[in-house]
Amino acid sequence: MKGLIVLFIIMTMLFVQACSTSNTSNETAANESSSEKKGGILKVVRLSDATNLDPHFITDIPSANVLYQKVYETLVTFNKEMEIVPGLAKSWEQPDETTWVFTLNEGITFHDGSKFNAEAVKKTFERLLEPNTGSPQRDKLSMIKEVNVLDEYKVELKLSAPYAPLLSILASNEGSILSPKSLEENPDTLSKHPVGTGPFKFESWKSGESITLIKYDKYWGEKPNIDGIEFSVVPEEATRLAMIETGEAHITDQVPVTEIERIESSDTINLYRTEGLAVEYVGFNTQKAPFDNVKVRQAISSAIEREAIIKGIYNGVGTLANSAMSPKVFGYSKNIKPYEYDPNKAKQLLKEAGFEDGLELTLITSDRKERINMAEVIQSQLKGIGVKVDIQVLEYGAYIEAVDSGEQDMFIGGWGNATGDGDYNQYNLFHSSSHGSPGNHFFYTNEKVDKLIEQARKETNPEVRKQLYEEAMTIEMEEAVYIPIRNYEHLAVYNNDVKNFWLNAVNYLMVNEATIE
Repeated sequence: MKGLIVLFIIMTMLFVQACSTSNTSNETAANESSSEKKGGILKVVRLSDATNLDPHFITDIPSANVLYQKVYETLVTFNKEMEIVPGLAKSWEQPDETTWVFTLNEGITFHDGSKFNAEAVKKTFERLLEPNTGSPQRDKLSMIKEVNVLDEYKVELKLSAPYAPLLSILASNEGSILSPKSLEENPDTLSKHPVGTGPFKFESWKSGESITLIKYDKYWGEKPNIDGIEFSVVPEEATRLAMIETGEAHITDQVPVTEIERIESSDTINLYRTEGLAVEYVGFNTQKAPFDNVKVRQAISSAIEREAIIKGIYNGVGTLANSAMSPKVFGYSKNIKPYEYDPNKAKQLLKEAGFEDGLELTLITSDRKERINMAEVIQSQLKGIGVKVDIQVLEYGAYIEAVDSGEQDMFIGGWGNATGDGDYNQYNLFHSSSHGSPGNHFFYTNEKVDKLIEQARKETNPEVRKQLYEEAMTIEMEEAVYIPIRNYEHLAVYNNDVKNFWLNAVNYLMVNEATIE
């Protein structure tokens, strides 16, 4: 009997050991499988290069897309639903309407080894708000009158007046926290060598070719799965798609709408689609003849068939816009009515403006294929009312320079609202203090509109804010400052090998959880 018991115990031990060995093997296999998804350089191909890498001077989405939540981080940030969630600050409170106190996360370092704390936040915002800095972003946070360090990890923002969209601005590229060491020692180099706290640190920028970021090993949060990101400039659409198809590159977030059917039927590439916050429009330089005459602007607005552009140029990607504000942005109103397509009315308005025999003008566009095609359609449509259009196609950086400086008569533009709040749209696009690089490429000035926008900034009642924006947008449309064309739908094409990335509503590429198989 004892022999049987001993035999039973031995057999049991051998069984347990076998099971244990089997489990260990499975766990190892699982870990190996998991580790196979880690590492590698994510290769992103794009139409255009960045124009600047200093968040206080970035005014375009392609530049911000390289840095946002990759190299630089913000006190608060957006989740997938565009809700405000903690970032570098773990909590915040508002003791009164003009005071905000942020409690910061501890143990965070910048890529240059300097410490993230309340002093770093103070130096960042003081640099942004200093008039001599010359930042085009200054007005977005100009209501901050004091930045006070309460202790090493607690910072207070004192405002000159209540500012409803403050958190949404702090969560955007403009709220990026910069290295205090860089600000003291090399502030002029930040445009080409950014230093933040994010999961990736800057490695190199070969102008016109590529920007490379590498994983920051001392990152305070959840470390990314990939080893780095390479943003390469590939102007030709067919080449970008071919690179994704063959696996030479992984993602492109600038997708030719004419290729959607081909992409969707492919076995090796996939299409990512999401509604955006941006709006595409045709804008007028309201301070430059002939567009300093409102009747000329109204005439052109009445001569462009917008529906034909959505169907013919954009292949149904996006929706017909009724204003410069997307339906996904707080403050949007469906009550804004664009000018209806009416060539006869357009001719009459030109006659009343003194251009019965027609006129000649220049239309500026960037070198994106769809915008070039749109320009050609507009050229054809305006020819029908006696307007001769000369199309000027510019490389993206040159285009930004041109519209910032007011060289344009008429231009095709878009505004990628980065906060989901109407203030970012209205103040930047239409306030008289935002002429040029901050966003008002219409060079539009209207004192009543200025006051409505300023009032909406300070108003804490959401419904009243919506009414103020509706009134401002109604005036802007009556004065034909621009022609709304399309509410964006953001697209990305990606290879089967890449997983777990996403595009947010701003069109920023979010890759911290991405894997390459």
